Amino acid sequence: MVSDVEVSMTLNYVIDSSSFKFRERPAIGMAMEKPLTYGEFHRRIIALAKRMQDEGIKKGDRIAILSENSHNWGIAYLAIVRIGAVAVPILPDLPESDVHHILKEMQIKVLFTTQKQIEKVYELSEELKGPIITLDDYEAVIGVISVTPFSVYLEEALTALRENLEDPVFPVVEEDDIAAILYTSGTSGYSKAVMLSHKNLTSNAYAASSLMEIKPGSTWLSILPMSHTYEFTCGFILPLLFGCRIAYAGKSPTPAILQKLCSYERPFVIFAVPLVLEKIYKKRVLPQIERSRLLSLICKVGVGRKFIYRKIGKKLLTFFGGNLGLMGIGGAALNPDVERFLYEAEFPYLIGYGMTESSPLIAGGPKNDKTIVIGSTGKPLPGVEVKIAEPDSETGIGEICVCGPNVMKGYYNDEESTRKALGRDGWLATGDLGYLDDLGNLHVCGRSKNVIIMANGENIYPEAIEHKINACHWVVESLVIENSGRLEAWIYPDYEFVDDQTAGRSRAERRAYIEELLETMRSEINEELSKTSRIAKVFERREPFIKTATHKIKRYLYDGHAILG
Repeated sequence: MVSDVEVSMTLNYVIDSSSFKFRERPAIGMAMEKPLTYGEFHRRIIALAKRMQDEGIKKGDRIAILSENSHNWGIAYLAIVRIGAVAVPILPDLPESDVHHILKEMQIKVLFTTQKQIEKVYELSEELKGPIITLDDYEAVIGVISVTPFSVYLEEALTALRENLEDPVFPVVEEDDIAAILYTSGTSGYSKAVMLSHKNLTSNAYAASSLMEIKPGSTWLSILPMSHTYEFTCGFILPLLFGCRIAYAGKSPTPAILQKLCSYERPFVIFAVPLVLEKIYKKRVLPQIERSRLLSLICKVGVGRKFIYRKIGKKLLTFFGGNLGLMGIGGAALNPDVERFLYEAEFPYLIGYGMTESSPLIAGGPKNDKTIVIGSTGKPLPGVEVKIAEPDSETGIGEICVCGPNVMKGYYNDEESTRKALGRDGWLATGDLGYLDDLGNLHVCGRSKNVIIMANGENIYPEAIEHKINACHWVVESLVIENSGRLEAWIYPDYEFVDDQTAGRSRAERRAYIEELLETMRSEINEELSKTSRIAKVFERREPFIKTATHKIKRYLYDGHAILG
């Protein structure tokens, strides 16, 4: 059922090889449900690919997936690339206007979607000429738009495959062919369409496999959107390479839901954004310590703190099912206080750094490497080269540049941006500032566009100050900006905590309590900062900041503007 010529760096080769080696093993499914085996998974991919090909989908055509995670999402994606078509995964949290832009620009031939997303395409009913297939089997009863339930579409495809006496023949797919076009949702405000080849994605998954020992048959719990390269490469392609089982959470991973799923599935690997760990740290770890004066005193001493943290770390492992071998953390910077806790608690975590344009991993781990320094993102991946462009003579900090088989082909229909990003030599300019230490660890300091240059010429990295602010247990998130030569911090407090502390008080008393929290925090943080980088004013923000899919604040929406929520 494969083309005459398939090379080992295509996604098609990966799934063919794994299905041959692990045919009877469980492969993929929703958490707490019976999974498909590798053999069943593969057959569904081939049947769906054959049907789309029979309906006129050709190599190079673009097909969109606008959906939450599911095994059907994976089947659809791998069927698309099987015939040499290009997958266009769309983040399910994108607003309707962005979805319209993507669907129009890509001129898609087929759309895979779900009930939660379908309202976003109602106004495009006349422009979407091809079939609209609902991965959750939703049937549009209103009649605004015509849809086909996935199970019906797939069953017809499987029936046709059984009745066909000859194996289907698909176009030759090569490693440099475009597999996907993904729209970034970065903090700079300008979304670009990143073209990633088969080799970009598979080479990154192969390289990531060197970060730890992977157990065939182990369960990987998926809680991040598959339409993001972080989860796609590390949480989808990587486990499929080794015959692991992927279980999809299917719901937003609140601590209560996560604990229930983990107790049932007992996952070996979970990939998460820092927000997940930071919430658990603030809600479950800090309160245990702060409620006890004795524990608070013990934790002020290094030896005592490590002892207490290890005790809590064991409970945290139980929370995640008791079988966790790795918690991969990426997509945004992890708060240093949270990382110190994870390290001293001997929790099995790895920090990863990357971006969509690098498929996405650039650096991370490897696990058990004693030369990795806390605060760094570990070593560059095998086959990935990192250099620091125009480093500062004193700090060594400069722009992080990357070269390797994981670096994108370019931006779709945007030669100017492609030239700026890749230059003449093919090195990807990440836009991030950082340095390499003497042990080869990569340290990321922040985005070059975010650096604040004070009147005395000092470079201020706002992310570093925000980490200090966010370490306060009553702070949910913060943003540091420059205003008329002074630094200001906007704080979104944990209003559950505020409500608990001000129960029964008047509005004026509640307001005074928040103002006291803000001013006390400002004074304490300023003691840790140089004179020129101290915070002049602190303001309360009354609603969350607008963020990307990996929970990074979209700074361009706030720089130089009023931020009051």
